[in-house]
Order: sequence, then structure tokens, then C-alpha cells
Amino acid sequence: MKWIDDFRILLLLCLTLGLAPFFPEPHLWGKIKWVAGGGVGMKFMDWFDILLHGFPFLLLLRRIALALVKKKSG
Repeated sequence: MKWIDDFRILLLLCLTLGLAPFFPEPHLWGKIKWVAGGGVGMKFMDWFDILLHGFPFLLLLRRIALALVKKKSG
């Protein structure tokens, strides 16, 4: 699973899958605003959407954290 640690692939996933659809605003951004506003009326599918669209960003944060830990220890 070497691709999961490749910054270029993770950035591509974040910019495509993570933000799609782009108009009128990125889908994930709209869901985050909805949750920040209290998440009133959110159903299971909306939470699942956040998970799917946010997963590339979680992988990217994981990779950055691993790089920082490796830099400090080595």
C-alpha cells in the first residue's frame, strides 16, 4: 500500500474526491458549515457523506503527522 503514503496522490484525492462537487461550493465545506450550525436535520447519509469526502483529508493529515514524527526522531 505504498500509494497511501504518496503526497501527490493524497493531494489529488483531496482536490478531486474531497472537494467534489465544486459548485456552488465544495460539498465537504457545505457539510462542515451544516455541522457547525448545529447539524439540524442531518440524516445518516449526510454523516456518511462527511466521512467519504473527508477521508482523503484524514489520510493527508496522517501522512503529514508521520513525516513530522520521522523528522523529529531521525
